Amino acid sequence: MSYLAGRFGHDYVMSYGVTLRIGVISFIIGLLLAILLTMARISPIPPLRTAISGYVEIFRNIPVLCLLLFIVYGLPEVGLTLDYEPSVIAALVLVSSAFGCDNLRSGINAVDPGQIEAARSLGLSFGGITRSIVLPQALSTVVQPMVTLFISVIISSSTGALVPIAHNELTGLVSQINTKEALGIPTFVVAALFYVATGLVIGAIGRIIEKRAVIWR
Repeated sequence: MSYLAGRFGHDYVMSYGVTLRIGVISFIIGLLLAILLTMARISPIPPLRTAISGYVEIFRNIPVLCLLLFIVYGLPEVGLTLDYEPSVIAALVLVSSAFGCDNLRSGINAVDPGQIEAARSLGLSFGGITRSIVLPQALSTVVQPMVTLFISVIISSSTGALVPIAHNELTGLVSQINTKEALGIPTFVVAALFYVATGLVIGAIGRIIEKRAVIWR
């Protein structure tokens, strides 16, 4: 372990930064897309609701790895080519937005229907009710599921090890070290500690947000 810290410590830190960058960007974009998808999913337009439900069912049930391989090796066949890191982010966004949309729908189901009826009686439009009443309460209700999704996105960024990203993410670095040095289990243990520490920090922040969300509600 001391050899790893001295020889590859800087590489671990840099690769961890790449992992965080991919995970955070993917989650933020996925969350924003999930909000838009949720608004469309509860809209009064049946074909739109059906299309969004299909989107959620498809991408919720496709492994990130399979989706990444399709983006990297399948899309070029139809003339669309992405760099490797944007490909990883795109795969994570598609999957996380589907799960995020499902989480938000559960949060919306917890909103008191009486509030919606009262807003309608005051003449608020669908968009106004959704923005002012439904989404704020739904988001505050699903803090923990979203925290779990965020942790999952960070972990799933390890699929980037399967494509040649310009700067290795954490799992890719481990594979590279073992290819050159054959150090075995200790290299994976160090990477696992980074992932576990990240999950614990995100979970702690999520609990703080959840407590404040209870007050907001």
